[in-house]
Amino acid sequence: MTERSRAPRPIAEVARDLGIASRHLVPYGDDKAKVRLEARAASGRPPGKLVLVSAITPTAAGEGKTTISIGLAQGLGAIGERVCLALREPSLGPTFGLKGGATGGGRSILVPTDDINLHFTGDFHAVSAAHNLLAALLDNHIHHDNARCIDPRRVFWRRVVDLNDRSLRNVVIGLGGVLEGVPRETGFDITPASEVMAALCLAEDAGDLRARLSRLLVALTLERAPVTAADLKGVGAMMVLLKDAILPNLVQTGEGVPAFVHGGPFANIAHGCNSVIATKMALAHADWVVTEAGFGFDLGAEKFFDIKCRAAGLDTAAVVLVATVRALKRHGGVAKKEDLPRPDPAAVERGLGNLRKHVENIRVFGEPPVVAINRFATDADEEIAVVRDACTALGVPCAVADVFAEGGEGGRELARAVVEHAERKSKPFTPLYDLALPIPEKVRTIARRMYGAETVEFARAAERDIREIVGLGHSDLPVCMAKTPNSLTDDPSVVGRPESFDITVRRVVLAAGAGFVVPLLGDIIRMPGLPAEPQAERMDLVGGRVTGLLGG
Repeated sequence: MTERSRAPRPIAEVARDLGIASRHLVPYGDDKAKVRLEARAASGRPPGKLVLVSAITPTAAGEGKTTISIGLAQGLGAIGERVCLALREPSLGPTFGLKGGATGGGRSILVPTDDINLHFTGDFHAVSAAHNLLAALLDNHIHHDNARCIDPRRVFWRRVVDLNDRSLRNVVIGLGGVLEGVPRETGFDITPASEVMAALCLAEDAGDLRARLSRLLVALTLERAPVTAADLKGVGAMMVLLKDAILPNLVQTGEGVPAFVHGGPFANIAHGCNSVIATKMALAHADWVVTEAGFGFDLGAEKFFDIKCRAAGLDTAAVVLVATVRALKRHGGVAKKEDLPRPDPAAVERGLGNLRKHVENIRVFGEPPVVAINRFATDADEEIAVVRDACTALGVPCAVADVFAEGGEGGRELARAVVEHAERKSKPFTPLYDLALPIPEKVRTIARRMYGAETVEFARAAERDIREIVGLGHSDLPVCMAKTPNSLTDDPSVVGRPESFDITVRRVVLAAGAGFVVPLLGDIIRMPGLPAEPQAERMDLVGGRVTGLLGG
């Protein structure tokens, strides 16, 4: 905790301030709790206004989307607004890999920080267990009598683990003789890429989750007929494992602002949003709800609108686009980290193309954008002025947010800008594409309008995948692009706002239970690896206290 932060309030008090009765809480100690789904209907309040926080294309310099989300919520609280956060849960993969913790930073942080970053209430483990149970049931069915004539060469359902482990991307199972199963090739994805995670996060309630799990496509038969989780009689047991995971988690910020933290799909390989259940629970209890979508607007935020909002009937009152002077310098050609603290307004100016592109993308959906400059201590006033002038030229409100250093006080300017420029009466957003379009046309629409690509090439394997998906009757699903987050292109080394480039679709994966198809662009993979010096090497438990968790 910091000197300006309060001691964490008892979670029952946080819930009471939201109007959530104690009978609807399932406490996990004094500082966190799950909330029963009945609490949403019991609120009796009209839904609040939803504010989405997204960002320009990420760079190694950092953008601080979660820090800004928390700081904005605290800023709204500081100016007297009734506010709640709705955020994703951190994954252990990035926590022990490159990023460290994902609960904000400085004076804009979620508490209890260590618990949220490490295991939390067990949701990720429940998702992993439910996913892997289905994999075990599938292999057990093939081993015993294979009554459904499943083709081992056409098994789609891989296993998952919530760690970065490149050695598990491709494995062979069932070795050791006839008693050990049927040998076949498979692999592991990271838990945030699990279709069970996506189904959990898009479900409206337990009945909807059950229906989504029933539709999970796990394999094809020798006659190429679909085999689902329902066919393997696995849905009931999966629901048992997910009975607590479906309940949203209530915590708070360092300044006592309520926060629902629930679900955690990545935005580069999944749909990148927290759960519909948590978002609607927050909207039922607050006048303003701040949520975020992972990585840049071209990834998480596009999916937020075209997948989450479309499926759940949600809409936003405003979209906050996070930018930093440091990241704009990266997009402007400053490659060395040690050069970033030096004032360089010209480099900021060169990097503004990326900001302009994302502002244009927000307007495609018909939503009002607000630019938040996440201030770093090394930012020069003349560099900030370059960004402000660019926003003025775009006709976009801009606010400096010094929330890392100042918490809610540093978020007042941004909070006022959001309140002033948010839609007074929500106007429905405009989806990017019609679901009736063929899958290739939906992919091309996203690539051209969100990324700025000129052409989209489909590999032969991707074309075969699309034909199979169409044949299975799923051509009308939305598209969940899997792409590098580090560039508007499918090449992570290309920064700024590139033009006249091509996109390559390598494969297309059907996620029938979640309710979307996943084109894999370029070299994107769904199981990350650890960096040469992972954050795990800097972590320890010293005197009962976790150290090295928050990166740096």
